[in-house]
Amino acid sequence: MNKPRSKVSPPRLWRPILVAALLGAAAGLAAVYGIGGLQRNGTPKADAGCEGAVATAQRLRPLVQGEIAALTLSETPRRVPDLAFRDRDGKPARLADFRGKTVLLNLWATWCVPCRKEMPALDRLQGRANVKDFAIVAINIDIGDPAKPQRFWSEVGIKNLAYYDDPTTNVFQELKRVGRGVGLPTSILVDRNGCELGYLAGPAEWSSEEALALVRAALAP
Repeated sequence: MNKPRSKVSPPRLWRPILVAALLGAAAGLAAVYGIGGLQRNGTPKADAGCEGAVATAQRLRPLVQGEIAALTLSETPRRVPDLAFRDRDGKPARLADFRGKTVLLNLWATWCVPCRKEMPALDRLQGRANVKDFAIVAINIDIGDPAKPQRFWSEVGIKNLAYYDDPTTNVFQELKRVGRGVGLPTSILVDRNGCELGYLAGPAEWSSEEALALVRAALAP
């Protein structure tokens, strides 16, 4: 009488294939979203036209505390890339469109939990600042359903921010190439000439008194 043949355990056969697939997927996410970006980021080039931004950054140093203590102020004159993205209606926009204003540039996505928590604070900061010379440019980089981030926008009651997105994620890649794309959220404080004043990798309580004082000081002549 023959004994029943034992079945080969599928996990043992498929484990190497599954591991390889997972590693490949992780590498793909890293390429798009900057996981491990610290090892691959480049160094931003110095720009003599941005020397005034470094002087302003030094003036702001005493204000970098509390809820915005993680902000790194610029010590080298650097121009922020002229990023291309879209407005709510899908029309093209660029960072250069905001020249003449101090800008808090922010990259976010709906799958990024800290980003979702941070967005209402950014909205409150825009409302509290309430000056024509300051704009928060929050760019969504979701690559899935284009309606999802706008639904989230409405669900959390965003009232003061303008909506921008870039489903190609090129804005993230451009910042990554100059050492400013490590992960999400990413925020860069930009002066009226398009020069970097400061950089923050990660979330912050942007509606805090510290953040509002920083913005007001950055706007001062």
